[in-house]
Amino acid sequence: MFDAQPKSLPPSPGVGFKPQHYGDILVDPGAVTWLEVHAENYMGDGGRPIAQLRALADRFPISVHGVGLSIGGEDPLDRAHLARLRHLIDWLAPTSFSEHLAWSSHGGAFFNDLLPLPYTDATLASVADHINEVQDALGRRMLLENPSTYLDFDETSWLETEFFAQLVRRTDCGLLLDVNNVFVACTNRGEDPYSYIDAFPIEAVGEIHLGGHDAQQDEHGAPLLIDSHGTEVIDPVWALYAHTLRRTGPMATLIEWDNDVPDWPTLEAEATRAARVLAEGVA
Repeated sequence: MFDAQPKSLPPSPGVGFKPQHYGDILVDPGAVTWLEVHAENYMGDGGRPIAQLRALADRFPISVHGVGLSIGGEDPLDRAHLARLRHLIDWLAPTSFSEHLAWSSHGGAFFNDLLPLPYTDATLASVADHINEVQDALGRRMLLENPSTYLDFDETSWLETEFFAQLVRRTDCGLLLDVNNVFVACTNRGEDPYSYIDAFPIEAVGEIHLGGHDAQQDEHGAPLLIDSHGTEVIDPVWALYAHTLRRTGPMATLIEWDNDVPDWPTLEAEATRAARVLAEGVA
């Protein structure tokens, strides 16, 4: 069984922790009130990464974000990976744990990507079983993140928002709403991101993500957005975020910047902008 009433992150900005920012964060975190780390970077037993994380956990709420469980995969979950994750969760006692609605392994092979899956009854049952297994193994409720997608599967029979609502009903998991992923996926699929937000099971959302993306064109000249986490958040995503806050109220909001990582003042400035939009939403 797991705790269905977990601790909550503060309804304010956080950033993904990067070791090069360690000193800056300790001296002046600015608008940043909490930090996210990727689970797979902290599954060792010692060294500088663990020492830094322990020091940060004494000062900030920590969100652990997994990228390797392959919850959407057809294969059974990797028990060894799940055990390492449990060890991290036990000693760190983070405020939140989240993973992706995606798959990254099959037949013993691991692919360094978060791959999409069709929304079918069979997929729904499999993903729900995996979520229940993770929550039971960790002894806590997890948050599941909506993906950035680039195509639709012919066999899909559920709308993505309905698929998430069903997962919440079957597992009592929480949701992580990545607003940039919504913008990317809806643009690529020719859908309205505002309608997606309005249909999303917002009552289950425990965290919001914002990030940058790259704009390209496909072979037909249509817009093709790539979720890159390597640039600033663009104005249309900020506008969609403000619309989202009108549904959620103040919400823990992470700035994701994982590639071409900028200096601390640039990253903190993004957090400051998120704080400003949060304050405007409250007003």
